Amino acid sequence: MPDRLQGEAGMEKLRELITDDLMLKAIIESIDPQEPVKVSNVPFPWSVLGCGNYAAVFCHPDYEDYAVKIYAPGRPGLEEEAEVYKLLGHHPAYARCYYIGSTFLILDRLHGVTFYDSMKQGILITEQAIRDIDYALDYARSRGLQPHDVHAKNVMIRDGRGLIVDVSDFLKQEDCSMWEDYKKAYYRLYRPIASRWIFPVPRTILEIVRKAYKWRKRNNRR
Repeated sequence: MPDRLQGEAGMEKLRELITDDLMLKAIIESIDPQEPVKVSNVPFPWSVLGCGNYAAVFCHPDYEDYAVKIYAPGRPGLEEEAEVYKLLGHHPAYARCYYIGSTFLILDRLHGVTFYDSMKQGILITEQAIRDIDYALDYARSRGLQPHDVHAKNVMIRDGRGLIVDVSDFLKQEDCSMWEDYKKAYYRLYRPIASRWIFPVPRTILEIVRKAYKWRKRNNRR
């Protein structure tokens, strides 16, 4: 285990905080399987880093280099995600998994801003970050994985470089065009505009685009 957790004793203390505090007090609900889970009653001093369709991710200020991903009741996928991290091993664009619990994972905390929030805040998404994501996805494929559900909320930029923060669906075998669709929008729309003018995009607009894209994908499958 990393030195910053002072070996197994430090990891054991973090696990105790998760099982005896966070999991007993935090409420995580999956209301709509197609939308992020909802979190309420987060115990102090824990904070929520983000929410996906299966799980919520938390951080404790005494363990800022780690993220705790807790699956919502009734949501499957923890074993599959743990297997993905095992296959990925160590790569700079992905987190590492340090512990697998019954309903949670302890991961590296990847610091950065998601592409979604970058657009919302008017932060430039660099072409280098796009290339980094491409290389990381090729690496995952070389490890026998099939990248799935890679979109603006699941990738980050830090110091101009790209990171992938959610690999929970990488064992799925069907094709997924989300990242290729995002790249088309990046090169056809975002990059020509961003080369001249960077501006914050209102969340309302981003959500309209996101939901319209999901609606179109669902209807195309019918």
